[in-house]
Amino acid sequence: MAASDDKTTSRRPLRPATELVHGGTVRSQYGETSEAIFLTQGFVYQTAEAAEARFNGEDPGFVYSRYANPTVAMFENRMCALEGAEAAIGTASGMAAVNLAIMASVKAGDHVVAAKALFGSCRYIVETLLPRFGVDSTLVDGTDLEQWRTAVRPNTRAVFLESPTNPTLEVIDIAAVAEIAHAVGARVIVDNVFATPMFQSPLTLGADVVVYSATKHIDGQGRCLGGVVLSTREWIDDQVMPFVKHTGPAMSPFNAWVLLKGLETLTIRVERQSSSAARLADFLAGQPEISRLIYPGRPDHPQAALIARQMRGGSTMLAFELKGGKPAAFAFTNALEIIKLSNNLGDAKSLITHPATTTHRSVEETARAELGITDGLLRLSVGLEDPEDLLEDLAGALSAAAAL
Repeated sequence: MAASDDKTTSRRPLRPATELVHGGTVRSQYGETSEAIFLTQGFVYQTAEAAEARFNGEDPGFVYSRYANPTVAMFENRMCALEGAEAAIGTASGMAAVNLAIMASVKAGDHVVAAKALFGSCRYIVETLLPRFGVDSTLVDGTDLEQWRTAVRPNTRAVFLESPTNPTLEVIDIAAVAEIAHAVGARVIVDNVFATPMFQSPLTLGADVVVYSATKHIDGQGRCLGGVVLSTREWIDDQVMPFVKHTGPAMSPFNAWVLLKGLETLTIRVERQSSSAARLADFLAGQPEISRLIYPGRPDHPQAALIARQMRGGSTMLAFELKGGKPAAFAFTNALEIIKLSNNLGDAKSLITHPATTTHRSVEETARAELGITDGLLRLSVGLEDPEDLLEDLAGALSAAAAL
């Protein structure tokens, strides 16, 4: 692609908010302001020799959009600038990113250790899918470092965790887990979606791989699916790219363009959403209908001290448990007028879900109970609405729950 000079890329190191607007940008010969969408499956070559050189890796140009695409590459490069990673691969969804990161790390005979508190589909990969291919797995209480120490083996090749976790917002000591994992040569994979890259940087804490569902805060407006895997250039090139080329979890160029637009406003959205979430958490904590309130920005969070040294902010997410169980939770959600019932998160719209019957329905009841996912638990993703309107909406829903 003929490209015009983008001087932003040659300046001194930039701060995150600036990287989110300019990072990774490559302009065509037309000098467009907004990034171009290259909706193409393939690419042409001037000669047979040029095609051979491209396929041999001697020419760094593009070959096929299942492998790489100019618009997707801009998204990947911008994420690298934000995350401090050497390389990244965009994927079709967040779950494609999780599956890619884990599967590219293991083979038959290997062992994986993961925190028990995982999104239902992530837990399916670890608990059900990996054993089908001869990869043993062990689930541990992610907040208990002794369980990590006991679980790792000489053949442990990967550890996987979310922090904060979905949906109970536990925070895991990434640096300590990384030290344990690295002692046996295991790769540390962290799903950072709830913290967002604005509030937590796993690579600086010792993680080897970071994954995101870009569907969440990175898009931030409920428009498209996407995911991304970030790590070293060597691992991406040697282990991840062959998996991508031959299995095809590629990101759509159009979705990459949408996600680039989302990244431009990520800072201001996450800051506003987290500020509102903190206010809502303080309000809910004092309500008689609430038996448990979990928010990473509050001093009563079980891992408050860890959060203070590992994260740069609270969260756009909070979870709370209603005393009346499932009937109260359903009455609460049905009475909401502004906050919408949806299993997504990180959206400009405030969204609430009942994990026991939606996102974690596939997790066995005993396992849900162990994780604290009760029938009265609700997960709230706070959006960009006026916080006063959200407070009034919650107050009305609490009245409905109390009236049962």
